[in-house]
Amino acid sequence: MSRRQVAQVPGVAVVGLGGTIAMAQAGNGGVIPSLSAEDLVAAVPGLAGLGVDLAVSSFRSQPGTSLTVEDIIELADVLHQQFTDGAVGAVITQGTDTIEETAYLLDLLNATEAPIVVTGAMRNPTLAGADGPANLLAAVTVAASPHARGLGCLVVLADEIHAAARVRKSHTMSPSTFISPNGGPLGYVVEGYVRLVNRPAHRYRPPAPNRDQPVPRVGLYTATLGDDGGLLPALASHLDGLVIAAFGAGHVPQQWVANIEEIAGRIPVVFASRTGSGFTATDTYGFPGSESDLIARGLIPAGILDPYKARLLLQILLTTTDSRESLRTALAAATDDLGTKTR
Repeated sequence: MSRRQVAQVPGVAVVGLGGTIAMAQAGNGGVIPSLSAEDLVAAVPGLAGLGVDLAVSSFRSQPGTSLTVEDIIELADVLHQQFTDGAVGAVITQGTDTIEETAYLLDLLNATEAPIVVTGAMRNPTLAGADGPANLLAAVTVAASPHARGLGCLVVLADEIHAAARVRKSHTMSPSTFISPNGGPLGYVVEGYVRLVNRPAHRYRPPAPNRDQPVPRVGLYTATLGDDGGLLPALASHLDGLVIAAFGAGHVPQQWVANIEEIAGRIPVVFASRTGSGFTATDTYGFPGSESDLIARGLIPAGILDPYKARLLLQILLTTTDSRESLRTALAAATDDLGTKTR
């Protein structure tokens, strides 16, 4: 690890994982992760003027698609040590393909008040208008800001600040690809200042994962028109848990229900909406395969979590419990969906 002394306050760890932000031209004509975290920091105009003491290191050098859950758990341990040593925040640079997942996993694993800010780039450094330097500058600004404390893990690109539990990648190539369908961005970086316009109602912190067992294998299966669900039993036979990306508010074809009920009797099964925004329903519809029918058959609603985040949460929870009631309570707490009604 190298240390770049800029000023006395505050201290931010910058950790590189690779991705588009760190790519350079390869012999085959494409770009590959080649630049170190130190290279990225050195290329950012205005970074020295922030008055932030940076501890810079490279943790991985690969596309975001090749990162694993185990990588992120190990990274969380590295960051915890950085916070113990006095860092007030951390910035992670990585590929954008998996930012919405790695950020949420880091959010679940961060037991401190120190913010973790994940950033990247949509245009690699060889292109005109590369966005990596501006994104890294904004990310360090947010990580060093006292306004970000207690917000958990954040995603910062295009000067927008997103909560890890909300953010989604919405476009294959646009620099403004990241959006938060449920609630919008938490704020913006404006003229070098962090401007928050809303805060999450709560932040869920699950029990620390049990490191003495392998990460549970949790599958994700998407409901599609005309699928009879015949492949589900074979898929589920190799899994410790399953997430269904269901239609609409949490619906699957009627042909699925027998298979799903049998699977839910063996392993935890969570259903989320494949739409990517809004809550799963719990008691609106009553037909076979509807949300109320699935709950009656032992499935667990994901609340406001999209299928990708629900899968990660289930993986972490399954390291400590497979109790359906405990999992149901945890999913409700994670999404602030505690079932309170005023009517």
